[in-house]
Amino acid sequence: MNVLVLGAGVVGTTTAYFLARAGHAVTVIDRQPGVALETSFANGGQISPSHAIPWANPDTLPQALRWLGRDDAPLVFRPFRYDPALWAWLLRFLRNCTPGRTAINIDRTVRIALYSRDVLRALRAETGIRYDSLSKGILHVFRNQQAFDEHCKGAEVMSRAGLPQTVIARAGLATVEPALSAVSDALVGGLLATEDESGDVHKFTRAIAALAEGLGVTFRFGETILGLDRDGDRIGAVVTDKGRHTADAVVLALGSFSPGLARTLGFRLPIYPAKGYSITLPLAGPEQADAPGAPMVSVTDDERKIVSSRLGDRLRVAGTAELAGWDPTLRPARADLIRRHAADLFPLAGDYATAVPWCGLRPKTPDSVPYIGASPLKNLWLNTGHGTLGWTMAAGSGHLLADLISGKAPEIDVSGYRFDR
Repeated sequence: MNVLVLGAGVVGTTTAYFLARAGHAVTVIDRQPGVALETSFANGGQISPSHAIPWANPDTLPQALRWLGRDDAPLVFRPFRYDPALWAWLLRFLRNCTPGRTAINIDRTVRIALYSRDVLRALRAETGIRYDSLSKGILHVFRNQQAFDEHCKGAEVMSRAGLPQTVIARAGLATVEPALSAVSDALVGGLLATEDESGDVHKFTRAIAALAEGLGVTFRFGETILGLDRDGDRIGAVVTDKGRHTADAVVLALGSFSPGLARTLGFRLPIYPAKGYSITLPLAGPEQADAPGAPMVSVTDDERKIVSSRLGDRLRVAGTAELAGWDPTLRPARADLIRRHAADLFPLAGDYATAVPWCGLRPKTPDSVPYIGASPLKNLWLNTGHGTLGWTMAAGSGHLLADLISGKAPEIDVSGYRFDR
């Protein structure tokens, strides 16, 4: 089967690899000059099934109200700005904030996240792919006792779901992660998600693209997708600035830009971009051992919604969310906020004045669950809407979609990821 994959981020590129491995002839189209140069370029580096709690949950609304109007808040949005797409998305979001919907969405998120982690580990073992990966877990640290106590109760639920978490008292934080010793007095405790991992998503995507090319995948870079020609209940052609392309199947993996194409075909994908920021800091020494002030365990500051991951000789710190439409502009104040938080948590990691800022648009669904599978058109398939967990879910999502397109029975229940869920 000839398959066109639209989008060369981590999700699209991984999908192309698994499709080629299944025997299909695959072409990937992307407007950028290479893979993973937008949202997949400089994220927080965490492969984190432990972050399975969706944005939409009963605690979100009071928390968001406390953040309203604060430029230093983890989430920034301006509800009175004229933005019909955001308003429609927020209405769906609010419907998912009930305890019942939250439980359903956690189950769906955990299922694909754990499956993806297993697929990634198998892929790493089979291919020897390297991407500055660390398998030392993710340490969630807390500054507020009440929040810590609540998360400790939730850790029991997560453990039963296959996400073991170890409670770490304040005195044990510096033992788990010595780089926290300078600030441990400001923390009350932590939870160590022992099975979580970290790694450089850009390096991974470049490596998996090379493997895909070895299987015959063609990458058409620097080619802008202008639209999709509909032919009855099918996609007749993909139209780009370089011409028209036909295929037996088309995969929509354009992240935050997927809804625009879907709308031209007569259906709506409720995906809205959440702009995230990061900084990348060269470590204090050229070798890992020479940078004791940087963490070896990936760390999540739950109150500030900031994640930190060591990627070889660099420290990646990422977080915050800005609901401001499809504007890719980097706001220096938001990047500076991350820099200050990082310097507060890991003051000896390196020279923060040299940190390189970045931002990207993460495709959020109202329920935090991606769309993986068939669309309303017979030969158009969806693999989009992974939000802040694109790196976490990419390998499993690509494998699942390749199985579905190939007519194979998927290895997990996929009903929760359907367009018509």
